[in-house]
Amino acid sequence: MKKLLLFFCVLQITSALGYAQELGVRFGNVSGGNVALDAVFSTTKFSRIHADLSFGDGVAIDLIWDFHYKPLGNEAFDWYVGIGPYSYLGSPFELGLIAEIGLEYHFKDIPLAIGGDWRPFLRVIDNTDVGWNGFGLNVRLVL
Repeated sequence: MKKLLLFFCVLQITSALGYAQELGVRFGNVSGGNVALDAVFSTTKFSRIHADLSFGDGVAIDLIWDFHYKPLGNEAFDWYVGIGPYSYLGSPFELGLIAEIGLEYHFKDIPLAIGGDWRPFLRVIDNTDVGWNGFGLNVRLVL
């Protein structure tokens, strides 16, 4: 049953990646390892969904709603704040909330976005814990 659920989740996420506005990788401390597939889906002009899928001993999924996404000064720099669920489908199973605050730069001549973010988390399942060391670097192709 666990393998079927894992397969279904991976299938749904990979099919959704076809609708992403930005697609790339995230390096750093992520839920399931040190590298994640990183995608951004715009919802409105100033909000978006930021999704990560990482593989390690299990599969981790972060799904963050950046409810505040605005330019910082000029049009190339943007900053964002968001919150959402995360899950680690491995041993032990984990479920919790993750927050995000970040800054990114969109190049004007090439379709590339580079950014950094900080992601503290609150784990509620398998055990309750708070983590503060979730720093990462995002490199995404703007589609």
